Amino acid sequence: MTQRKRSRTVRNAAVVGVSTALLGITAPVTATAAAAEPSTPGPLAWSACEGAGLDPRQECATLEVPMDYADPGSPRIEMAVSRIRSEKPGARRGALLLIPGGPGGSSLGDPSGKGQKLPQQVRDTHDLIGFAPRGLAPSTPADCGLEYGDLATSKLRPWPAPDGSVDGNMATARRMADACARNGGELVRHLSTANEARDIDRLRAALGERRISAWGVSYGTYVGAVYAQLFPHRTDRIVLDSVDDPDPTRVNRAWLAAHEQGVEDTFPHFAAWASKPGNPDRVADRAADVRPLFLRLAARLDREPIPWPGANPEELNGNVLRQTMLDSFAAPSRYPTLARLMRAAEQGTVPPAPQAPPEELLQNVAAVGAGTLCNDVAWPASQAAYEKGVAESRAKYPLTAGMPRNAMLCAAWPYPPREAPLRITGRGPSNILLVQNERDVNTPLPGATRMREALGRRAVMVTVDSTGHDAYLANGNACGDATVSLFLATGQRPDADVSCH
Repeated sequence: MTQRKRSRTVRNAAVVGVSTALLGITAPVTATAAAAEPSTPGPLAWSACEGAGLDPRQECATLEVPMDYADPGSPRIEMAVSRIRSEKPGARRGALLLIPGGPGGSSLGDPSGKGQKLPQQVRDTHDLIGFAPRGLAPSTPADCGLEYGDLATSKLRPWPAPDGSVDGNMATARRMADACARNGGELVRHLSTANEARDIDRLRAALGERRISAWGVSYGTYVGAVYAQLFPHRTDRIVLDSVDDPDPTRVNRAWLAAHEQGVEDTFPHFAAWASKPGNPDRVADRAADVRPLFLRLAARLDREPIPWPGANPEELNGNVLRQTMLDSFAAPSRYPTLARLMRAAEQGTVPPAPQAPPEELLQNVAAVGAGTLCNDVAWPASQAAYEKGVAESRAKYPLTAGMPRNAMLCAAWPYPPREAPLRITGRGPSNILLVQNERDVNTPLPGATRMREALGRRAVMVTVDSTGHDAYLANGNACGDATVSLFLATGQRPDADVSCH
């Protein structure tokens, strides 16, 4: 979905003389961090959206927000927003914000897309609101100007060398972080989850809502939790779907580390599917044979990569196979992609190279992801810390070969966090519902349980006996979907945590 391209950007001269030290800051942030917030924005000027495939009812607008909430004189940046109005104005309750995953995801098209899967009563009682978070086009865009090869997922989410070495990863981290410092300007320094939450509150005010409901997915669950912590009495009905670990000492480092357990939880489900008789993409006769086959193939590709013209990188190596596994486990519908790549690798061939998104889009998403992940919390700068973590992970979780504890570009990020990570607590209204699949490669159940514990009496959790990322109206089950739908439509939650089998 393409929205109107806004050319206005905020660019400052390259920052010089920045410190390369990453500071460990653990004091909690409170709502007073937004004390310099400017006055309430005026109403939004809605107009028709540009782009194909959108519901004709969807409207678009632009909201100006401060780049730096701590500075009343900060330059303004633009935030692109969208809306489909309540389908029954007489029953309208308020607005439901669709918070995307990422960092680097957008919900601008979601009022026309997944929002239309919501029950009729929810669409009757709520305007559906989407947005492109700060830094993500067509909001004022961020760009680090990375080398094209560094836009490969296996570089952005870096895998150790076949022997477990992280030397190359540290060199890549320095190169990418230097590019962000050189090309990202001031905007990349002000990308953070707390600032996205403050932007959301500016959007709430511009919509004229006293309180706002939200459906946050994946990283959007952390955004939603931070918003509910900073602005607890401006929340109505909050759904956190496929839930991030809120550990304030690690934040996104904990999310990355969770992939090792997420893969272990999901692999048996894939193995059963990949060995099922009659499956055209079957890779083995028995489920027990799928795991050793995958490990053998990955090890062989470590030693003998297969050229893959048109792909990035232009070879099928062990880490590309492992990355494909991680991507494919996000939903059972993606299993054939991994199975077909395994079958091709067995034969020493490759499928057609996957079509990459436009480089401009990749650059933008990579910059937003890097800025947010690296600004939210300080990462260790010591190579030894990553070497230790990678070695431990490789020994215990061979499927992911140490990647979840490896050094990404945040290991060389030149800017210390501007504020401490927020500690999620149980202070605030009891109006949050968590929904979580038991087998989720990206946000495994233990992290969701920690979010549930942090929120205390504010939350109730629905645990769904299903496989895949994104539970509600996607990879969950009818019981989980019905429970969430009832809450959004009526405010009625279970009295206690429930399991949906």
